[in-house]
Amino acid sequence: MATQCIAYQDAKGRLHADPVKATLEDLANLLGRVGDEGGMTAGVAKLILDKRRDIERVFLEHDGLISSREAT
Repeated sequence: MATQCIAYQDAKGRLHADPVKATLEDLANLLGRVGDEGGMTAGVAKLILDKRRDIERVFLEHDGLISSREAT
């Protein structure tokens, strides 16, 4: 008998049982190859996701600095 399941699709169309895994796969794909043979990519993607709030704060501060500089 058929059953229903929930899956999360990454940008390349691959299914994942966990939304975090789908997001990490998308981040890894955006980063491309990091390190020899791309072995660091998954770790860097996880680090970005784990530090998301701090990274977003840094980009907001950066955007503020750039926009104030352009206003002068």
